[in-house]
Amino acid sequence: MRIIGGSRKGRKLVPWEDTGIRPMRDFVRSALYNILLEFVPGARFLDLFAGTGSVGLEALSRGADSCVFVDASDYACGIVRRNLDLLGLMEQSQVLCMDYADAINHLARRGRRFDLVFVGPPYGRGLAAAAVGKISVGKSLGSDPVVIAEVRRREPLPEQVGSLIRVDLRKYGDNELHFYRWLDEREGEGCA
Repeated sequence: MRIIGGSRKGRKLVPWEDTGIRPMRDFVRSALYNILLEFVPGARFLDLFAGTGSVGLEALSRGADSCVFVDASDYACGIVRRNLDLLGLMEQSQVLCMDYADAINHLARRGRRFDLVFVGPPYGRGLAAAAVGKISVGKSLGSDPVVIAEVRRREPLPEQVGSLIRVDLRKYGDNELHFYRWLDEREGEGCA
C-alpha cells in the first residue's frame, strides 16, 4: 500500500497484511480524493476508525493542515504512528487510541473542530451510523464540514443524521461512500 497523491506520493506504508485491519482500497481512496480535491488543502481532518491511517495520511500528503487519527486498537494505533514517523508527518498529527465516542467527546472538550471527517469502521456492526450520529450532535465540526462514511454496499445509512444530510453517495464495487454536510441552503449542491 502506498500514498497515491500529494507531497508523499509513491511512498510505501508499513505492512499491514495479516493484521485483521481492512484499509481502504487504493482505487476507492483515489476516487475519494478526486471528489475532495478542493476541500483538503488547509483542512483539519479527523480519521475515525483509522486502521493503518491510510485515509488521513493521504489527506496530509495532499495538503491538510492537521489530522487526528482515532482507533480503539493499540495495534492499529502503533501502525499509524509508524506510518507517521516513516512519512515525517508526526508534527501535524495526533493519534488517540480510544473508542470513537470517547474520542469525539475528548476532542470537543478541548475545542477541536474539523473540516473533514472520515468514518471507516469495521463493516456490518452499525458503527458508521452511530459515529456519524455522534459527530453530528457534538461540537467537533467546523462551519462548513464534509463528513464521509464508508460502508459495505447495502449497509443502511440514513439520509439525514441530526443536522447533517447526505448530499452524495458513490458506489465502488462492494464499497459505498456517503457524503454528509450541514442541512441548510447548500442542500443539493453535492460535495464536488
